[in-house]
Amino acid sequence: MEEQALKIQSIFIYPIKSCRGISVSQATVTQTGFQWDRYWLAVNYKGRAYTQKVEPKLALVESELPKEAFFEDWKPTKNSFLVVRAPGMSPLKIPLTKPSSVAEGVSMWEWSGSAFDEGEEAAKWFSDYLGKQSRLVRFNKETETRPSPPEYAAGYSTTFANTFPFMVSSQASLDKLNTILTEPVPINRFRPNILVDNCDPFGEDLWDEIKINDLVFQGVRLCSRCKLPTVNQETGVPDATEPIETLMKFRSDKVLMPHKKPHGKVFFGKDMVWNWNTTNNQGKGSKIIKVGDSISVLRMISSVSEAAV
Repeated sequence: MEEQALKIQSIFIYPIKSCRGISVSQATVTQTGFQWDRYWLAVNYKGRAYTQKVEPKLALVESELPKEAFFEDWKPTKNSFLVVRAPGMSPLKIPLTKPSSVAEGVSMWEWSGSAFDEGEEAAKWFSDYLGKQSRLVRFNKETETRPSPPEYAAGYSTTFANTFPFMVSSQASLDKLNTILTEPVPINRFRPNILVDNCDPFGEDLWDEIKINDLVFQGVRLCSRCKLPTVNQETGVPDATEPIETLMKFRSDKVLMPHKKPHGKVFFGKDMVWNWNTTNNQGKGSKIIKVGDSISVLRMISSVSEAAV
């Protein structure tokens, strides 16, 4: 495989945490992930995050952003909206200009802090859809920081993504899995930000550093999967076991790292950060990456058993 043959096949952004993603032709890279990625979060009456693990019907919530929102340095106007749709619901329009209301006590996993509150109309929409008291909040990048685990990526942070700003996977990895599964699954089960073409199956496991245009990305660790990939993204209904059960047979820590103590983890994809500290990333060059862009592997680890997990 020639390294220069690696290409970006797809770019995905998930405006609302755990809701349906958007396939885009280009996206702006920021220190906390793609612009607009996991900016919004549905929360319960205590301000705690909803995800598909608890509310699988979030898979049916679609988001639409203005096409110009994916251009570099674009600023919202009073006529710019996030439009949210779901079966049986009227469209919800969220102004993209900065909200005036703030919600305190928002929490997701280990993080808690304040966030913008998107108001009563959005709260009623999500409450009606989920059948329980809910609100919609937006990450406030001006006042809040949600650090990635410092033992893996000290000095990096994200918005409402699970732990790291970017998740990269490859079409070949999905194809390999689907040759084993009785019922093939689409890539939306795994919710990557970047899907790579012309890669060896699970070749992304070994990427320690890659370059897209002038932007250098650091491989952080293999992406450990929860039960979310069992949720059918077209129906919002969980499968009992797949594809996790099949992945466990050849993608578990027990199989990939037999010399380490197993913790029952299963892996698909590689978590990454944009290494904005490097000299050529500090300039004023474009932070846009596009479908079709080439990917260069700058540094690799020698075997998957050495990968951080």
